[in-house]
Amino acid sequence: MKRRISIIAAALALTALTTLSGCGGGNSSSSLLPALDIAPLPAKLVIGHRGASALRPEHTLEAYAKAIDDGADAIEPDLVSTQDGVLVARHENEISGTTNVADKPEFAGRRATRLIDNISTTGWFTEDFTLAELQTLRAKERIPLNRPANSAFDGQFLVPTFQAVMDLAKAKTLATGRTIAIYPETKHPSYFKSINLPLEKRLVDALAANGYQGRSAPVFIQSFEVANLKEMRQLTEVRIVQLLSRSGRPEDFRLSGDSRTYADISSAAGLREVARYANGIGPEKSMVIPRTAQNNLGTPTSLVADAHAAGLIVHPYTFRPENPFLPADLRRGDIASLSERGDLAAEITAYLRAGIDGFFTDDPAIGRAALNAFGKP
Repeated sequence: MKRRISIIAAALALTALTTLSGCGGGNSSSSLLPALDIAPLPAKLVIGHRGASALRPEHTLEAYAKAIDDGADAIEPDLVSTQDGVLVARHENEISGTTNVADKPEFAGRRATRLIDNISTTGWFTEDFTLAELQTLRAKERIPLNRPANSAFDGQFLVPTFQAVMDLAKAKTLATGRTIAIYPETKHPSYFKSINLPLEKRLVDALAANGYQGRSAPVFIQSFEVANLKEMRQLTEVRIVQLLSRSGRPEDFRLSGDSRTYADISSAAGLREVARYANGIGPEKSMVIPRTAQNNLGTPTSLVADAHAAGLIVHPYTFRPENPFLPADLRRGDIASLSERGDLAAEITAYLRAGIDGFFTDDPAIGRAALNAFGKP
């Protein structure tokens, strides 16, 4: 625990120094760390989804550090922007569910209603806060009924900048001798572009300034939209992953009047088009193995084979340990409990048998154990 705290403290100190030197708190190089060790990543990746979010409040340095300590090969920061253009890690730009902002009387007047991806949303939004203001807040558990133990950490952890996440990944790479990849997602890119806070160039510039360049760099950029991935493909050679949902269509398609859906994109022909600008796909896991009418795992689809035929890797999401998120036949103990854990390792193993190249999980320790055991007698 002391070692983990010291590494997190070092990452925060490095980020503070780059911010004080005028680097914008998230978009410039941390030259205080040695150059990245660009060692090859494993063939199959354990990806810490928002960190080890089953064990620590999501998108905190502590959750990311826990994920790495538990065996994650990559950590996933979802990125949104502050009012002053700094990239920070939050699953949504609306932050009342993941911070204590609602308890801060000085910010009561910031509560607003916005149309985010055509959905009316009320709360507090990162784009209405400067980085300095945002860092007076503290993180809290997003789904406390499922993860009551995480609530013990409420009020303890900062909202990290993207720079701090990169600094942590680099520090952990040096400390562990393992190359720790980062897997940033641009959240609501069309929305942020519409309010003059575009994410794309800021993200690419931040990566380049921190040594993440070229096809072998330990980074994957992901998005549910398409146009912004194509835009970033023109700016960088790092790996790009097209996220897919089992329903609906990309927000940029809706805005442009493009009638194609995620189902169209995930067809064999659609995947060949994806391969022109991306290196992989991140499908919702039921697109790989659907559930049966009894809510058990069914028969794998052709998605993995179709993606591989197009030259794309496949990293499905999200593998969570609690019973409500698992197939019915893999739930254990009190199946009515929202927080009881089931057999996540068995679910992950079924997907590994289906040929996936990695997976997003809220509990990387279980994911690492399942992957290590996969294929052994």
